[in-house]
Amino acid sequence: MAVDEILQRAAGGGRIGPDEALLLYTEAPFHALGEAADAARRRRYPDNIVTYLIDRNINYTNVCVTACRFCAFYRAPKHEEGWSHSTEEILRRCGEAVGLGATQVMLQGGHHPSYGVEYYEELFAAVKAAYPQLVIHSIGPSEILHMSRVSGVSVADALARIKAAGLDSIAGAGAEMLPERPRRALAPLKETGEEWLAVMEAAHGLGLESTATMMMGTGETNAERIEHLRMIRDVQDRTGGFRAFIPWTYQPENNHLRGRTQATSLEYLRLIAVARLFFDNVAHLQSSWLTTGKDVGQVSLHMGVDDLGSIMLEENVISSAGARHRSNLLDLVRLIRSADRIPAQRDTRYRRLRVHWTEADDPVDERVRSHFSSIALPLVEAR
Repeated sequence: MAVDEILQRAAGGGRIGPDEALLLYTEAPFHALGEAADAARRRRYPDNIVTYLIDRNINYTNVCVTACRFCAFYRAPKHEEGWSHSTEEILRRCGEAVGLGATQVMLQGGHHPSYGVEYYEELFAAVKAAYPQLVIHSIGPSEILHMSRVSGVSVADALARIKAAGLDSIAGAGAEMLPERPRRALAPLKETGEEWLAVMEAAHGLGLESTATMMMGTGETNAERIEHLRMIRDVQDRTGGFRAFIPWTYQPENNHLRGRTQATSLEYLRLIAVARLFFDNVAHLQSSWLTTGKDVGQVSLHMGVDDLGSIMLEENVISSAGARHRSNLLDLVRLIRSADRIPAQRDTRYRRLRVHWTEADDPVDERVRSHFSSIALPLVEAR
């Protein structure tokens, strides 16, 4: 296999196999890889627009029975630092988000031993009743499997019920690494990668689209990184339900994986480029400036990325493990523009809400910034 031939085929929209993707990831010259990925992006988005989102991540509890080794956020049941927010507090934070222009809310939390389908039905219904304009892009397959077990119902029943209650879209949370060996090392109590994907496939069948994610930098091999991509692409071939792929880097503080080597910026950028070339069936590629920093986020725009994700009015999970990167909306827009791209605000389904054709169109609200609030003073309920 010749690297140049593979790059040319993939840049033109041809499908490449996992072995070819691995060869590109490990052997392709960096600049040639980036140029091919950027060509694939331009073919999809010739208007040169890069999108962003205004949303808020609201964590309803940090109590969790799964005990993932990389997670610095969770606390075991009955732990003195465990907490759960009341519905009133969650609605208050939703209201703040709406006031700052958010179009989406991501409700996520631990696998609380008492939270079954009924809890999520009540929570989603309350948010929809109070703020019908907010898209609920929330939870992930792990939470869905957990709630179905707590309530003693099938996954299909759980999905149908939470969709009816107001869930609009499923987050790619909990993917971590899908191949068996690294997944067992990271989260031995979690479902398998195949089970995670099976929930996503069932959700797609009900009309619930989702995103797909990947956490890199915990000791997985290059081949396992590409296998993760293959597993997602195979499901996408059947369902078409993944809107975007979002890789991010492991953060090493305050967890049980201390001392693991994080993915380097170069490894991350190469993975981003290969993902754009490999995912001929996934429309959008988002980079994680929150974990890699804004400088790497900007370079990723030259490696096939068409979306910079959210300003994140609130985020507590990754930051608990050491992510220190912050931004405000104007900085994010300027970052996109200085990469010679046109910034545009989008909604959850990537419909463009506002295109900043010139600097005169740029936002001026300085309140729209990362970590507008935090979990510093949670309302504590039963642990």
